[in-house]
This record gives sequence, C-alpha cells and structure tokens, in this order.
Amino acid sequence: MAKKKTFTNKELKELSGEEIIVKIQHENYSLLTTLGAEKLRKEMVPVGKICNAAINYFFTTTGPKNDEEKHIRAARKKLVKKLSKITPGSYNGMPKDNPNGLVVGFNHPSLGEIARILTMKIDIMGDKPMYFPVNLPWYESLAPNYDRIKRLGIIITPTITPATWKKMDLKEGTALYEAGSRLKREFRDIYTKISHDGLKNGGVVFVAPSATRQATVFKNEEVYKKEEDIIPTMSMLALKLYEDKEMNCDFLPMAVYPPKNYKRGLNFGKKYRLIPGEVMTAKEIRKKYFKSKNPKRLEGFDWDFHQRIADKLPKEFWY
Repeated sequence: MAKKKTFTNKELKELSGEEIIVKIQHENYSLLTTLGAEKLRKEMVPVGKICNAAINYFFTTTGPKNDEEKHIRAARKKLVKKLSKITPGSYNGMPKDNPNGLVVGFNHPSLGEIARILTMKIDIMGDKPMYFPVNLPWYESLAPNYDRIKRLGIIITPTITPATWKKMDLKEGTALYEAGSRLKREFRDIYTKISHDGLKNGGVVFVAPSATRQATVFKNEEVYKKEEDIIPTMSMLALKLYEDKEMNCDFLPMAVYPPKNYKRGLNFGKKYRLIPGEVMTAKEIRKKYFKSKNPKRLEGFDWDFHQRIADKLPKEFWY
C-alpha cells in the first residue's frame, strides 16, 4: 500500500471535519500521522488488514454481481456464516423488530465483541442501518473499505476518544493541538448529526459508554459507589438526540460477557455472549431523568445505564 499522505498546516486549519474524513476515506491521508501519532496508527494496521481482507473476500466471492440487492444479501449471508465460526457469539433475546430507533450501549473489554456485534446486527437486524462511532486509529485502518462497509448497512464515523487524545500527547498552544481539538469537536458533532438522522429513520447506534477498551462495566469501585464522576457518554448523547421533541429512540443496555482467558484483541474461535438488558424507552428517559428544562447532563442516567449492563454479568465484571 502507498505511503500515507499527511495534511499540510494550511489544510489542517482550513478543511472542515467532513473534508478531512473524505480525504482519509478516498485519498490515503492519515490524520494520526499528521498529528504525530504514527505509532497509534501502526498498532491498528494488522487488525485493519484482516478486516479489509475479509470484507473484500465476501464481496468478490458472492453473486450475482449484476444485481446489487441480491449481491449485498448474499454477501451478508456469507459474512454471518463465516464470522459465526471464526468469531462465535450468542445473542439470544436481542430485539429484531424494534419500531423506534435504538441506541445500544455496551461494555467494551476487548476488540472481540465488535466482530460479534457486527455479526448479530447483520444476522437479525438485516437492512436496518447501523451507526458506529469508531476510534480514529480503528477508523483509519477501515477507511479504505468505507464504501463496502456502508453497503453492508454499517456506517462508521471517526471519533477521538479521551484515551487516544491523551496518547497523542500534543503540546497545548501549538497549531497541531488547536487543529486536533477542533477536529475532535467536529467529529463528535458529525457523529451526533448522523446518529440523529439515522435513529429518526429506525436505525441502530452502537456505542461503548467507556469510550475505551475497559475490562469492567464501571471504571473502578469509586465510580460504582458514586464517589467519582462517571463519564457522561450516554446522557450527553441522549441530551443531543432528545433536543428533537419528535425523537422516539430507545436506549438498550447490552452486556458483553467475554470468554475465559480473553485478551484485548479479537479472540478468534472463542465464544462471546451478548446479553440484552432492560430497554430504557424515550418516554421513561424524558420523564425520569430530565429534571430541569436545560440540563447539562442527565442526573443518574449514566450510572443507571451502566448498572443495567452490570446486572447481566458476574460481579467480577462490575468494577
């Protein structure tokens, strides 16, 4: 593969988040390399190659290629069959025909659950569009196949998580720091808008509230005991979505129960369990957690959401 291109200082200053994304998708640019985080990019290259090779395989070995709808359906069927063997998982009880849009929040102990979630979505949710915020290193590794991934009904958008931002170690006050800060905000806004539009049309959004790979549902015992603040990922998303008074999307806590002796990677051949918790409906959320007209976060919502995930797991995964 050709060497990654980097953005000029002028491009970083003038290009919008949408324009940066297009260049990453179609012109072999790397924002990570530009921001001096080449190590983070390279860490995801092997996994990206595996995923891209798999996607290409499913598209090139299925037919009929002269009928787009049948071709996509055949590729999905083959993808589910193969992934179920390579990255096995069970997802009994997951909703198939939820009429509203659905936000699925899950604990994120490894990369392995991502493959199982994709399999589950394609298998039982069919044509429902799926929206997935993807950490920038992951996104750059998958970007060459963005269009094919989208044809499978999976729409990925880049995000810069707090953990990745910290690893970038950009010096405050520099041009790179300012550009990175702006794009971090713009990526978040793009994701929120895409999620809103998709959910309003009955789509599904998957998001890890921890915003990083984390072995437990709660970051630590102090967060569980409410002695430390919890990351308000879910309540901030709910606030943005419910600004639209006609938005009726529901929130579903989903527990990821990893296999024994799992590692942070894909854990090929080991079975995961994806366990749905109790759905939190739009009506319930608006009634219970919107305690003022203009809240900055939903009081108690994030903790309750995490607890509904924890309730489906052994206590060793709580904190």
